[in-house]
Amino acid sequence: MTIAQLFNIANLYVLPFWVLMIFLPNWKMTRRVMESYIPFLPLALAYIYLFVSSITPENAQALSNPQLADIAKFFADEKAAATGWIHFLVMDLFVGRYIYLQGQKTGVWTIHSLALCLFAGPMGLLSHILTYWVAKKFFPNSENETTTVEKTLSSTN
Repeated sequence: MTIAQLFNIANLYVLPFWVLMIFLPNWKMTRRVMESYIPFLPLALAYIYLFVSSITPENAQALSNPQLADIAKFFADEKAAATGWIHFLVMDLFVGRYIYLQGQKTGVWTIHSLALCLFAGPMGLLSHILTYWVAKKFFPNSENETTTVEKTLSSTN
C-alpha cells in the first residue's frame, strides 16, 4: 500500500464516526461506538507505522530539539506529512468524541462544535467550551432537566 493510499483510507475512515456524532447523536449505536476506543485503534496503528518508518537519525535529532525550519523540512517529506495528518485525524476525532460524550452527558448542543472540530479540532474544542459556559450561565436548569430525563428513560429500559 502506498503512502497516498494510506492517507486516503485514513481520511475516509474517520468520516462515518463524524457522521454518527453530528447527524445521529442520540442513536444507541452511535453511543455504543463512540463510548469505545476501538475507532482509534486502526488510526493509531497507521500513525505508529508511519512514524516509525519515517524516523531517521537526522529526523530524530531535529525532532528532539525542534526548530521551525527543521520541522518544516521534516514535513516536506510525503511520509512525514501523512504521519502528521493522521496525527491530526486521531486527535481531532478524540476531541470530537470528548465533545460528543460531554454533550450526551450534559445536554449541551454540540453539532456546531463537532462540525468545527472535524475541520479544525482546537476551534471545535473552544466552541464547545464557550457553548457549555453559555448554557451553564444562561440556562442553568437545562443540564438538570436533561439528567432527569436520561434517568427516567434509563429506568424504563
